[in-house]
Amino acid sequence: MPEGDSVYQLSKRLQWMTGREVTKTSIQVPRYATVDFTGMTCERVWPYGKHLFMEFAADGHEPQILHTHLKMEGTWSMHRAGERWRKPGHAARVVLRLNDDPRPDIELVGFWLGLVRVFPAREYEVEMGYLGPDLLAEDFDFEEAVARILAEPDREIGRALLDQRKLAGIGNEYRAEINLLAGTHPRELVRDAELHVRLARRLMWRA
Repeated sequence: MPEGDSVYQLSKRLQWMTGREVTKTSIQVPRYATVDFTGMTCERVWPYGKHLFMEFAADGHEPQILHTHLKMEGTWSMHRAGERWRKPGHAARVVLRLNDDPRPDIELVGFWLGLVRVFPAREYEVEMGYLGPDLLAEDFDFEEAVARILAEPDREIGRALLDQRKLAGIGNEYRAEINLLAGTHPRELVRDAELHVRLARRLMWRA
């Protein structure tokens, strides 16, 4: 499963979307099948832990957020409109076409996405407030992350590191590397949370 650093890099590659107008929308999720961002402008693209967010807005419309998670197999691919996709069409869960005048539109396709949601931008804090501090955020709150882990001292450190409510972005690969460098077994109880959080931040920024 892609971890926080992969989603961070993905968001950097998608910054070209900012300021571009959406010319076509297709979301192959029953609950959101009627959602249409056409005519709206992509205001920003950003990551939080393993989650990716895109905000769209237009005059007369309430800003909306597209929230996706890659889970195990999800990917995003870019094509020129009309080009053959490199992955099967039945795997496409989100298709966004964005203006690129004078050239053909750019088509961004999310294949095998593990999670797709749409909600008003004003609800972002309510919807995502359960997540712990983002390890790759410039304003990462180290003390808050440590406090969240220490709040359950009887929990195994391996499980605590994977709990996105404690700190966001760690998956199995980083958990293993963090414990190796810290000299701890994943089943040991939480002890030196500061060391584990410091290692997590350093390893993910290194990537």
